[in-house]
Amino acid sequence: MRYILLFALLYVGGKSFAQTTTTTTTTERPTIKTVVIDAGHGGKDPGCHGAVDNEKHVCLNIALKLGDMIKKKYPEIKVVYTRDKDVFVELDERANIANKAKADLFICIHANSASPAAYGAETYVLGLHRTESQKAIAERENSTIYLEDDKGEKYKDFDMSPDAIIARQLQLAVFLDQSILFADNLQKEFKKLGRYDRGVKQAGFLVLYKTTMPSVLIETGFLTNPSEEKFLADTTGQRKMAASMFAAFETYKNELEGIDGKTTESSSQSTNTTTNPTVSETVESSINKDKLIFRVQIETSETKIASTSPKFKGLSVFEYKQDNLYKYTVGSFESDFKAANNYKNELREQGFQHAFVVAFQNGERINLEKAIKLAEK
Repeated sequence: MRYILLFALLYVGGKSFAQTTTTTTTTERPTIKTVVIDAGHGGKDPGCHGAVDNEKHVCLNIALKLGDMIKKKYPEIKVVYTRDKDVFVELDERANIANKAKADLFICIHANSASPAAYGAETYVLGLHRTESQKAIAERENSTIYLEDDKGEKYKDFDMSPDAIIARQLQLAVFLDQSILFADNLQKEFKKLGRYDRGVKQAGFLVLYKTTMPSVLIETGFLTNPSEEKFLADTTGQRKMAASMFAAFETYKNELEGIDGKTTESSSQSTNTTTNPTVSETVESSINKDKLIFRVQIETSETKIASTSPKFKGLSVFEYKQDNLYKYTVGSFESDFKAANNYKNELREQGFQHAFVVAFQNGERINLEKAIKLAEK
């Protein structure tokens, strides 16, 4: 009963699991119409410190640059900032802004703090922490609540236990899979930029718990590391980080909307086509095109990977090509999202941490939310 009441409260001003965050086009493909960008901390809350700068300034500068890039390339997309200046915004309100805007994507930008030797970028989705350091980061970012007017009183009965987080993950399973997809794209772009890839991770961030759309929290780097602080505090470094986030956003957008287009760091030269992604011809003959099939994607590569590769740990893989990338899935579940989702969880336990469910119909990959609705019919 406690969970039911909690979820009911969380959905005020938001949207239910059954409600999609996207609209459909004439080809029934989803579109991203609203993006909410959340610059961490602000005002009386400076966040973590380096020798010369602090988190609230770095996050805001990157957030504004990212928003400008999205608005310039995609003027039809509404960009909403939780803050566009140096002001304090409560954690609860940040999530409320995203939920009320009916955002299709929530991007939360932060900077990290640890020993001077720690370095690299990492991206978080909602989940259970695996290490004490991940737990510490979530606790540090969540501690902002104690700077709120009521000193965090309204959160005192808020349940962030492992059971509650798992229940929330199940409730928003589709959004979580999309969050992981976007997070994986972000880390790939950071790696291209030359940043150390600390990976996609999970932790119990309050702001991610309360949002009802695909949501990520980016730790852009460590201000406690002198060289990373120099990079993140510099306008050029901030622009490069924003450009990497934009490239990841565009890749995610193209994949979600079924557009065949590869993004470069600058993103200004990329052109989108309306070609629908189709399953590789080498395997298409094995599919019954009249069926709705759920699979679990475990690998993406710019080059073809042999089916016998150790990467697949002996699993039988299904290959398809989209956005000029080779993508590899396992399992085949006819009109059964629940079984595919359970298999995804098993694969993550086996080491495929970024596994997520995808769907195919009529020889092409389709939007997962649409597929789930079709399966229910």
